[in-house]
Amino acid sequence: MNIKRKIIIDTDPGQDDAVAILMALASTELEVLGITAVAGNVPLNLTEKNSCIVVELSGRTDVPVFSGCSTPLVRNLVTAEEVHGKTGLDGMKPVEPSIPLEEKHATDFIIETLLANNPGTITLCPLGPLTNIAQAMIQAPEIIKRIQEIVLMGGAYFEVGNVTPAAEFNIYVDPEAAEKVFSSGVPITVLPLDVTHQVLTTETRVDIVRNIGNKVGQEVANLMTFFERFDKEKYGLDGAPLHDPCVIAYLLEPEIFDGRYVNVEIETQSKLTRGMTVVDWWGVTDREPNCLFVGKADSTRFFELLTEKLRLLP
Repeated sequence: MNIKRKIIIDTDPGQDDAVAILMALASTELEVLGITAVAGNVPLNLTEKNSCIVVELSGRTDVPVFSGCSTPLVRNLVTAEEVHGKTGLDGMKPVEPSIPLEEKHATDFIIETLLANNPGTITLCPLGPLTNIAQAMIQAPEIIKRIQEIVLMGGAYFEVGNVTPAAEFNIYVDPEAAEKVFSSGVPITVLPLDVTHQVLTTETRVDIVRNIGNKVGQEVANLMTFFERFDKEKYGLDGAPLHDPCVIAYLLEPEIFDGRYVNVEIETQSKLTRGMTVVDWWGVTDREPNCLFVGKADSTRFFELLTEKLRLLP
């Protein structure tokens, strides 16, 4: 009998976050213990609301949603409304979720859940800035050795930056949190821009999702269509990268991806390269590898898997 992989999704929805959450909630291989919201793409009051909206859309209202940190550890919040729209979920018809937020703070939920379960049985899946994860580690260092793995979307090497010339958004927003996580010793898998920029929402792929025949397919296609406009213009691509669903696809079918174990350090001091993931891809230092840094994806299989999962939802 296959044992479900227990995960906590830490997120700042965001259209691509929404698709990742839906994909996870459709997957019987995964047991989503909770969704924890963090400020990032839009402020916390919207990311917590958007998390509830997406969970409700999935029909999985049994999954609790927790609100977390509203600002980075030591910096002012930087958001990305120019990419995601004022709500973070522009493209969807505005709705008010009926499911409530849990009263417990997201970091407390993360800590208590890790302590209540056997060591090495829970994977953390951050899709936004790493503030909630780092704060949990700061508050309760004893959880660090209990985490099975952290599989995150963030960073870049060959694709450099998408918010500055040197930095990817999630790491840039809270580099001190990223530094804490990357230096924690927890097994880490990184899905960076290098791989997410290979997974593009072409017109054909969006049409396939739209024609699945359920409400989720329609809404995801609408989200993809809105999300595309910024990256098509910015990069001159045929579609937009579906960043965050790569995390869920990796959990489900890691063979879709390929990478290498390397050392990654986070730049926190430089004004010029703040938030840069300094990846020792070529092994030119003596620093010990601290993560699997993914560099390639089978985009055809990725979209087949995404479509298979979305088809299972209402």
